[in-house]
Amino acid sequence: MSGFQQARVDLGAELRRLREEAHLSGKDLAERLGWQPSKVSRIENARQTATEDDVVTWGQAVSADPGTVDELLERARGLVERHDSWRQRHRSGLAALQEDMRDLESRTRTFRAFEPGIVIGLLQTAEYARNIFIRIRRVYEATDDVDAAIRVRMQRQEILYDPTRSFRFVLPEAVLRYRFAPLDVMRGQMDRLLAVTTLPNVEFGIIPTGVLLPTTLVNPFWIYNDVLVGVATKTKELLLRDPEDIAFYAREFEDLCEAAAFGEEARRLIVRVIDDYGRQPPD
Repeated sequence: MSGFQQARVDLGAELRRLREEAHLSGKDLAERLGWQPSKVSRIENARQTATEDDVVTWGQAVSADPGTVDELLERARGLVERHDSWRQRHRSGLAALQEDMRDLESRTRTFRAFEPGIVIGLLQTAEYARNIFIRIRRVYEATDDVDAAIRVRMQRQEILYDPTRSFRFVLPEAVLRYRFAPLDVMRGQMDRLLAVTTLPNVEFGIIPTGVLLPTTLVNPFWIYNDVLVGVATKTKELLLRDPEDIAFYAREFEDLCEAAAFGEEARRLIVRVIDDYGRQPPD
């Protein structure tokens, strides 16, 4: 078991102990917190990482000692900042990682994301996501819970329709042409992107092939509000909170936006890709 997973197991066990000492069932606690009972179970059984907010509200619901809550807060904060390998983290399950991302997104009002290799997860169709998860499972030797991961990813996308949140997405045109799925799935994914560009709280930018680039297109990154940046490499995910790091990635994002096409111009690029797929022979 990885250090990350063992720490998550230990935190879940301690939270379960507090619940039991308060003589509450998992269902009782979920009702107090306004959660689904499954979330209590996932945290206690280390299938989901408890956030700092989760720990605070849990401690209040069970009338835990403030010192104990502070200690558990430190553990939760440490889990968020760990840089364990993707292989280790995926062993806890693809769906568990999607749940962790959904919790982080639920606390975010402003999203900025750049992805140089695949369609951004919040914009993926179910079948495109399936083809991505199958590859992830093979590469990182993850548990075989692809269907569950897809369900959570689709649930995550409901946040796009919250008008109180804003989203800015940028990716290179080449991503639209990378074949991770059969042609009919790729065409469906392009249709999905066309639909997303019409949402009033979403800015969707495409960096056209051949445009003069302002910077290298290496690692994907997400900026959550102005307090956290997630940077993914092939072997680790870095979670950066230093203001200088956040400012650096904010500047990078604005530079990429300067090179990107938005609105009608972006839609024309998507339609051109759809037409190109239509001229290819069926798989």
